[in-house]
Amino acid sequence: MKYYISTDKSLLQIDAIHEFIANHSYWGKGRTLAEVHCTIENSLCFGIYTLADEQIGFARVVTDYAFFGYFMDVIIFKKFQGKGYGKKFLEFILEHDVIKRLKTLALKTKDAHQLYEKFGFKKVGDSPLWMAIDKQQLL
Repeated sequence: MKYYISTDKSLLQIDAIHEFIANHSYWGKGRTLAEVHCTIENSLCFGIYTLADEQIGFARVVTDYAFFGYFMDVIIFKKFQGKGYGKKFLEFILEHDVIKRLKTLALKTKDAHQLYEKFGFKKVGDSPLWMAIDKQQLL
């Protein structure tokens, strides 16, 4: 299926994003619609869509736009899971101009370590959740 990816927040289907995060994710159970609006307003957001404008997935990055980015709420809606969209979505996000220039990228995951490792994320210390890409050169 053909798709497109956009950072245009006006395209986001916020009710669907809220429903998934609040009712189907392990990290956002009970998150309110107002909280979802607030997180979207204060993050660099990505949506992946069918050519008929149905949202396939969502991700957001909390960032200072210079050095650090924290990947959050990375989701592919249930009916689109298992079709390779997650990999394509992450490839796009990691090649985005803002994300590419960041020195450190971080995320937390309970169950997607293998996926993120394919993109260069590594476990942080002995944490079962934290993963990062660290390109910072220390002197």
